[in-house]
Amino acid sequence: MTDEPSEHPVVLLVEDDGLLLMEAADTLAEAGFTVLEAPHADKALTLLEGRTDVGVLMTDVDMPQGSMDGFALARLVSRRWPEIPVLVVSGMGFPGPHDMPDGARFISKPYQPSALVRTLRAVVRAA
Repeated sequence: MTDEPSEHPVVLLVEDDGLLLMEAADTLAEAGFTVLEAPHADKALTLLEGRTDVGVLMTDVDMPQGSMDGFALARLVSRRWPEIPVLVVSGMGFPGPHDMPDGARFISKPYQPSALVRTLRAVVRAA
């Protein structure tokens, strides 16, 4: 057994659109990831506070429910859990210069399932 992190860690997937959440969760599960689902940032934070096995955060930006958007969640997670790499996704445009925490990756929607899996694996490897 090696000390290297698994290429398929637990993914905390934060997405307010139920269909997109289900599609992304299915794609990631088929690729070998274990997926935790949260419909907004507040639920994601509750999961993070109660678990120690989350290996990567994937969050949408525009989430009307909850107390913050995906950019704010990404910055908070990077401060509180710096060991957890972050992938931000959005169909609403690209991040501004101060939206994303250092080291976070961004992909725009719609994304191809294969591109999502490839990018998430790259995020994990880079962490």
